[in-house]
Amino acid sequence: MRKYLLLVVVAVAVAFTACTSSGKKSNEGNDLTQQNIEALAEHAHDHDDTHALLAVGGSCGMCTDRIISTVNEIEGVTQASYDLEQQELHIHYLEDKTSVDAISKALAEVGHDTELYKADDEVYDALPGCCKYRGE
Repeated sequence: MRKYLLLVVVAVAVAFTACTSSGKKSNEGNDLTQQNIEALAEHAHDHDDTHALLAVGGSCGMCTDRIISTVNEIEGVTQASYDLEQQELHIHYLEDKTSVDAISKALAEVGHDTELYKADDEVYDALPGCCKYRGE
């Protein structure tokens, strides 16, 4: 079980590092150090949280910021990272505080389709032009 948990933590750390460094010209922050791995592993042991992977539509850095800030405002979310290229949200949350369903609804409310909910057309249409991700 610990090996699985550590593997999940490392995968999330790698995804988070890749997301935060995408679009930057420098290589700064791309190295996953042992200290970062240990800090993430410690974080995982501090919480009895659940990991989920959720497909979420997005097309730019503004989308990434909106998705992450929306999810981080939800009580019970302990960690979140968004992979813009894959359009995947990695979330850790406390099951007694929130759910994937609640997180999906919150994202749809700010204009981002998920695998569970589609954003209202009116909300989606109000997004900036660079945030249009639907191929309609």
